[in-house]
Amino acid sequence: VQLQASGGGLVQTGGSLRLSCAASGRIYSSTVVTWFRQALGKEREYVGSIRWGRGSTYFADSVKGRFTISKDSAKNTVYLQMNSLKTEDTAVYYCVRGAGLENDPRAFTSWGQGTLVTVSS
Repeated sequence: VQLQASGGGLVQTGGSLRLSCAASGRIYSSTVVTWFRQALGKEREYVGSIRWGRGSTYFADSVKGRFTISKDSAKNTVYLQMNSLKTEDTAVYYCVRGAGLENDPRAFTSWGQGTLVTVSS
């Protein structure tokens, strides 16, 4: 099952954007879908995760209270809702799947193309 992020774009500071992460096949209940992001010249960093079965969500401190993650089981799609965006949220956003909670990007070997989010001041 491959995941592909989409929905990026240009938004002003304080604005909102919703990213989608569509799976090419069924996502099983044990799967954890994780969002990472990578700003230009920086390391890839953890954003948040959702346990597919339970729907439990987890976030990095930098986005907690501003970002939410949800899922649509019928569409095999995960959403990253980003509110109160800041210029430092500018990055390419990726979604990946795994068997458990993991905030280290080095644990994942298969990455999609990502989607670029640009927040302008």
